[in-house]
Amino acid sequence: MKIVFMGTPDFAAAALKSLIDAGHEIVLVVTQPDKPKGRSGQLQTSPVKDVAVDAGIPVFQPAKIRLPEEVAELKKYDADVFIVAAFGQILSQEILDMPKYGCLNIHASLLPKYRGAAPIQYVIVNGEEKTGITIQQMNAGIDTGDILYTVETDIAEDETFETLHDRLTELGAKAITDMLPLLEQGKIVPVPQNDADSCYVKIIRKEQGHIDFSQSAITIERLVRGLNPWPSAFTFCNGKQMKVWVAKAIEDGSSAAAEECGTVVAVAKDSIDVQTSSGVLRIYELQLEGKKRMTTQAFLLGMKLPVGTKLG
Repeated sequence: MKIVFMGTPDFAAAALKSLIDAGHEIVLVVTQPDKPKGRSGQLQTSPVKDVAVDAGIPVFQPAKIRLPEEVAELKKYDADVFIVAAFGQILSQEILDMPKYGCLNIHASLLPKYRGAAPIQYVIVNGEEKTGITIQQMNAGIDTGDILYTVETDIAEDETFETLHDRLTELGAKAITDMLPLLEQGKIVPVPQNDADSCYVKIIRKEQGHIDFSQSAITIERLVRGLNPWPSAFTFCNGKQMKVWVAKAIEDGSSAAAEECGTVVAVAKDSIDVQTSSGVLRIYELQLEGKKRMTTQAFLLGMKLPVGTKLG
């Protein structure tokens, strides 16, 4: 099958590599323009571009793919289907209508729930038990097209954004490779989405990581896991920002807080317990502003944090 592939980050690069390994003809790769990185300002290529260059595939990097001259460039390539994975730009209807099989999107959740830019984080933050990959037929809406193929996976109790992202990256690569032969054979039956079952999740912002200890311990634990490693959950300790990397909800329930929320109520050799509105948050790994990430045990060797200290 002749494919134009559109994508930018690691999640997309894995799918592109899988399609190449499966013997599909990738006639063009479309990715975001190179961007300056760090103080040097040296241009950094996207993971998708790196895979394409290694495979000798032509690369197209439009700043705005909806512009007439960019659309005209796409029309030069005779593709059966456009595969899109975390590309980062919205396609016009003219582009959606170009290939024989239209444009297919690899989405990192089970649609119709969690449409939008941050489904991996939100399924953890919201305490979902399952997620997966959806291959959907793209239309003019955002993640609203017909569902063509899905793969489910359980969300582990200690799942972080990083671990789930990596697993969904592998699942997405396999799903699109397994699904395309079925599409060619006419074995895929599109299923319309029920809009009533959906929600839209926007891009995660750094300030969303600010821990509110008036919430329950389990809610905060999910926030910590869902935002690990970026942008990370954080609080403040003696005026300095303190990132919380690994934490566990303890004795979560309906009982009222015994101490003011945010108060350190216990300090052990390898952990710190902080009161919440329901249960305590036991912190095992943290990072104080200006310091490296470390275990709580290592942190306590260099700094005392007495019971009664208020965080936040």
